[in-house]
Amino acid sequence: MRRVLVVGISGAGKSTLARALGERLDLPFHELDALHFAGPGWAVSPTFAEDTARLAGTERWIFDSLGYPAVRDLLWERADTVVWLDHPRHVVMRRVVLRSLRRSLLRERLFGGNREAWREWLRADHPVWWAWTRYGPRRAEIGRRAADPKFAPLRVVRLRSPRAAGAWLRAQGAGPSQGRRPQA
Repeated sequence: MRRVLVVGISGAGKSTLARALGERLDLPFHELDALHFAGPGWAVSPTFAEDTARLAGTERWIFDSLGYPAVRDLLWERADTVVWLDHPRHVVMRRVVLRSLRRSLLRERLFGGNREAWREWLRADHPVWWAWTRYGPRRAEIGRRAADPKFAPLRVVRLRSPRAAGAWLRAQGAGPSQGRRPQA
């Protein structure tokens, strides 16, 4: 594993697992949302596609996203491994609701200095609503891509529960995070 894409719906634990796996395998971790959102108001970086292509063009990396449409095929074509966090809906919904509550209550700074605000909870693109409505379509898309000969010989690791993800992560390498309990 030298070029790894960690995919799944919002709340599946992509960033957490990607960061821990990157430590274990000594792979540079790139948070795709941090590259995508450039500033206040959730503004998209004008150099997002170029920045992502530059990073994906290197020999060793790990990204934590299916990929925004502008870079999705590029990431899937360059990856040698896709780790699919295919957790049940009740697991991801619990996680995404708790994460959004925490972010809203504590006013945590996110990508580009943005914060989740209470008024955004009513918007269709809020992470909670997005995860609920996109759960089935996202799973179907990942399944199609994982089976698509266009992306062969891509190795796909499908992890169907947080317990399976934790066990799989513990079996990978012995990097600096060895001994810490994974939160995937």
